Amino acid sequence: MTRTAWFHCFAGTAGDMTMASLVHAGADPMAIAEIVGGLPLDGYALGFEPVLRCGIAATQAHVAVLGEHEHSLLDDGHEHDGHEHGDRGHADHRPYRVIRDLLDAADLPHRVRDRAQRTFRLLAEVEGAMHRVEPDDVEFHEVGAVDAIVDIVGTCAALEVLGIDRIVCSPITVGQGTVHAAHGDLPNPAPAVVELLARRGAPSRGIADHKELATPTGVALMTALADEFGPMPAFTVRSVGYGAGTADIPGRPNVVQVVVGDEADASLTPEPGQPVQLFEVNVDDATGEVVAHTIAALLTAGAHDAWATPIVMKKGRPAHTVHALCDPARAAEVSAVLVRETGSLGLRGTLLQRWPQQRTELTVHVQGHSVGVKMADGRAKVEHDDAARAAAALGWPLREVLRQAAEAAHRHGPV
Repeated sequence: MTRTAWFHCFAGTAGDMTMASLVHAGADPMAIAEIVGGLPLDGYALGFEPVLRCGIAATQAHVAVLGEHEHSLLDDGHEHDGHEHGDRGHADHRPYRVIRDLLDAADLPHRVRDRAQRTFRLLAEVEGAMHRVEPDDVEFHEVGAVDAIVDIVGTCAALEVLGIDRIVCSPITVGQGTVHAAHGDLPNPAPAVVELLARRGAPSRGIADHKELATPTGVALMTALADEFGPMPAFTVRSVGYGAGTADIPGRPNVVQVVVGDEADASLTPEPGQPVQLFEVNVDDATGEVVAHTIAALLTAGAHDAWATPIVMKKGRPAHTVHALCDPARAAEVSAVLVRETGSLGLRGTLLQRWPQQRTELTVHVQGHSVGVKMADGRAKVEHDDAARAAAALGWPLREVLRQAAEAAHRHGPV
């Protein structure tokens, strides 16, 4: 079973609301505080309280920063985004590279650190692109940085406490008009929010509301961590939670809803299967070069896969079984190639079923070179030929191209 969290952002999203929704869904606040306490960070207090929003019971998160008013908020009823678009008026700054190193040095569970790093990296890349600075040099306002760190790491900690393996997010609701920030009046949704949505290709919907419904921190969490965007998946519901913003807006609960459930493991589900044809021939008079050529020809003819197995035939003769797997619609072409290339006087076939895992194919760029990547179940499989070409052109070790391509895929694509 896969433990899945579906975030319903019908009223927008924000970092503190996301964290609070998971607490309301059952994440132990003490366990979250213990994980967040692994950060080498002082001067804050994290708390939660029960509230009502349009009559719906919810949980609100509070991050109190020492020496400042509690969790500096815009009048939109959400937490502030906590970076350069801020309205905090605080002189000190904390560059992204310092936050990255802080997370690296923190005593955090591996998955918490990885999710937090991915979120902050995406946020820094977007801010850097907008302000034409390198991501490492993006500066977060000091108080805002503390808020954002606690919101992001706290959310990742809550996901870990609940054992969440997969995240699905609804279309994200955004407002309209303008919002006031340190740089003046900005379009609503904020430029950082739009860029985050665009980078991930995440769906959104606008409503006639001039509040900042979706903040960069909240949208960064969803676009960095969601495996998929869409409606609530087919799963067995285990709990539901509502994370509240500050304002109680008439006519619309100012909450993020999260539904936690268990999905059947797709790799273990017997139905539905896709029909596939398996062809095989035994050959004892083909050289290794002929066998290799046959496999390549089968793949060119449309086989899903082709391979050879060494066998021992009668009278101790060494031989190979050459296999080809294809769609039934390609059976004639594939079988003809198998007989022609091996010189076999016949072949045998079996109709099978297969259950391919859901995957996403995308293209990333390593120093200007396009590299294909397949992603499934949080894993990235880099196309070897593309990586080899890029490594040869750059004069790099292949392993470095593979590493950078996989990291780029995790940053920008589904996981």
